[in-house]
Amino acid sequence: MADRLVLLCGTSFSGKSTVARVLAERLPACVVSLDEINERRGLWGGNGIPVEEWMRTHDVAHAEVRELLGSGRSVVVDDTSSPRFLRDGWRALAAAEDVGFTLVYVDVDHATVRRRRAENRLDPRRQDVTDAVLEQHLADFEPPEADEHAVRVTSADDLQHLAF
Repeated sequence: MADRLVLLCGTSFSGKSTVARVLAERLPACVVSLDEINERRGLWGGNGIPVEEWMRTHDVAHAEVRELLGSGRSVVVDDTSSPRFLRDGWRALAAAEDVGFTLVYVDVDHATVRRRRAENRLDPRRQDVTDAVLEQHLADFEPPEADEHAVRVTSADDLQHLAF
């Protein structure tokens, strides 16, 4: 299978990390998680991260993805990928590296997101996302537009019906 960049898109608590793991096994591919990069940088998105820091995290992610693609690996990028200009940047990176690009939109309703966040709060091993940060994220989230040709899934279960 040709090398490719698969970009996940979806709100927090939509199940993107689960979808990323399943896709990575199936392709096979490496996962580059922006949450993990933020954690390495000492940042936690649940408390809010300044835009400048998110852009630095994206720079780190782009460098890691370029290196992996350059070594012949496929990559799944685990991020909310909102707003659109970020998705366009990943498309441009895939084109520059001459690899295929697929946008996977994990589309989950806000009630499910809020329920999952409430369940997350019950696990002391998980870090919380403040109400204000989650609500702002949901209000600002830019889902993919029709011209982006996103593959829409609601969970990792939907992947079994898709050709990758």
